[in-house]
Amino acid sequence: MTKLLLTLALLCAGATRPGAADAQPVNAVVQWNRMLLGIVRTPGAQPSTVHPTRSFAIMHAAIYDAVDAIDGTHAPYAVVLAGVSRDASQDAAAAAAAHDVLVALYPAFQTMLDTRLQESLAEVPAGPERDAGVAVGETVAGRVLALRSDDGSNVPPAPFVFGSDPGDYMSTPPNFPAQPVFVHWSAVRPFALERASQFRPEPPPPLASRAYSVAFAQVRSLGNATGSTATGDQALAGRFWNGAIQNYWNEIAQSAAMADGLSTTDSARLFALLDLTFADAVIAFYDAKYTYTFWRPVTAVRAADSDGNRSTTGDPTWVPEVTKTPADPSYPGAHAVISAAGATVLSAFLGHDRFDFAVTSEVLPGITRSFGRFSAAAEEATSSRVFAGVHFPFDLTAGRRLGRQVARFLGERLLLPVREQAGAAKRQ
Repeated sequence: MTKLLLTLALLCAGATRPGAADAQPVNAVVQWNRMLLGIVRTPGAQPSTVHPTRSFAIMHAAIYDAVDAIDGTHAPYAVVLAGVSRDASQDAAAAAAAHDVLVALYPAFQTMLDTRLQESLAEVPAGPERDAGVAVGETVAGRVLALRSDDGSNVPPAPFVFGSDPGDYMSTPPNFPAQPVFVHWSAVRPFALERASQFRPEPPPPLASRAYSVAFAQVRSLGNATGSTATGDQALAGRFWNGAIQNYWNEIAQSAAMADGLSTTDSARLFALLDLTFADAVIAFYDAKYTYTFWRPVTAVRAADSDGNRSTTGDPTWVPEVTKTPADPSYPGAHAVISAAGATVLSAFLGHDRFDFAVTSEVLPGITRSFGRFSAAAEEATSSRVFAGVHFPFDLTAGRRLGRQVARFLGERLLLPVREQAGAAKRQ
């Protein structure tokens, strides 16, 4: 445990990008987003059958409802409190809500979380306003946790049976996982979507089609670990983004919130929209992945001589640029879904796509890449999966569409100004 907590402390300390924005005051919402990033990046901290986007969504929903109970200008996500003083501290409410959610989800970290709470509250003047904020945060956290206690996330995944026909998802070399991940996740109750399959994409192209053979040729050539036709920068991009993509986008949101000087109220709403969208997008793409159970490029290239398409040729020794393939079906691409959703939420919330920022890789220590638009980062993160050798281009096309659909659906219905929320309710 000591080693685990030390790892977390180091990760939390390095969870922000270098740059001028770091000199700006950091509100409680960003502070606790950093804390959760540190936890999920700590080896062994995240339960293997619970997707981390659920934790981010629960924490930020609680932060938002606690802050909004005080601010009162926007519709709540789930929790309505009466008689809350407008003078209660929003920062204290955010810190208390985040703390209580994380202690419930990650009890092994309670000592560190307790310390972080005391540090957060020390930044707020002592008095009835702080005490009132803490009470609001604690109340909201308990209610949000109760709402998600029976959402299906704790149901053990059923054994998955790999297919054996061309196009079927099969265990991928060189790690050959015995079971794929999150086969049960489409059964988790969404946070805002009506159902997991609400925006399910159309099936991938048939193996005998030209669309498939063109996509096959692209990933076979660009994503090959040896003899790739990708440029050095494309290959670097393939490795750079080969981490938990929602973590990258939470850090991008931190940079944007600090650069724009967002208040606690606005930060609470931004991160709630972002992470509720990510949580539902993950539920949605796992619905599609395990509906179509489409094979990964490494399987497709090695078995191409038996796929029934005369335009594809096999290579039994082919290995993707990043060596290991994610342990789930190929279609649609998760990076494409999350990146399109993240860019959509950030651009809509801030009112602009233009933003100069740097992104630090989760898997290449010290390596950063710079962008001038959210959409540019989303496009590179998406395309990188072909250069990594783990996705077909049509996986990414379907993923982009799915991510945007989920983001727009939530953005049009959740956390709206009070008057707009009333109008939206009438239209539904």
